[in-house]
Amino acid sequence: MLQHPLDSPIHCVIFDCEGTLVDSEKLSHQALVETFSTFGVRIDLQDSLDHFEGGKLTDVLQQTCERNGAHIPIDQLEPRFRHLCRQYFEAELAPVKGIETVLQALEQQGIDVCVASNSPVEKMAHALRLTKLLPYFEHRLFSAFDTNSWKPAPDLLHYAAMNMACPTGQCVFIDDTNKGIQAGINAEMRTIHFNPNPNVPTTTHPLVTRLFKSEDLLSFFHRASLSITR
Repeated sequence: MLQHPLDSPIHCVIFDCEGTLVDSEKLSHQALVETFSTFGVRIDLQDSLDHFEGGKLTDVLQQTCERNGAHIPIDQLEPRFRHLCRQYFEAELAPVKGIETVLQALEQQGIDVCVASNSPVEKMAHALRLTKLLPYFEHRLFSAFDTNSWKPAPDLLHYAAMNMACPTGQCVFIDDTNKGIQAGINAEMRTIHFNPNPNVPTTTHPLVTRLFKSEDLLSFFHRASLSITR
């Protein structure tokens, strides 16, 4: 059974972006609802939030079509969705509550941070710039488009760890979706399922810790730092 005990050192924390660093999930799902509404398909916002598992955008759009009995070409849905997301982000996007305090604490502990997301680098940079978090991650944004491999495959996380010059056993990966969590497991990394929605189930695995708030993240890393200084 794979296990990375908390007394092994943590040298790098790899964050997902949307829903983990930036409070984008409701905005993204509003954009999804509006996108499908454009084509005459009604989607319930809360149902969309509860069923979201992450993954490649084209797969998310296809799964939403299948779940709602819609037959709409993805090449029509995707540009509309991306346009609406950008509009919503520029109007309302905020950082996840308390996440900057977590980033400051990691910086004080001398732990490196980076981002590994299924989104293009320019979308990550835009979201982090809007929320004033980009300075924490300059030149450390890694996209599935770089590897041509999307979560839940482990390639993106291995690529991020390699670029950060950190062994996977000394990394912690944080994501808000179950597909992201599966990527962490597949990459053999300690993984935190960080999602405030209690309706979202989690993946049970020795590598996975379920946390709901930024305060929980602070406690997790504080305990980890204590365990290696005893």
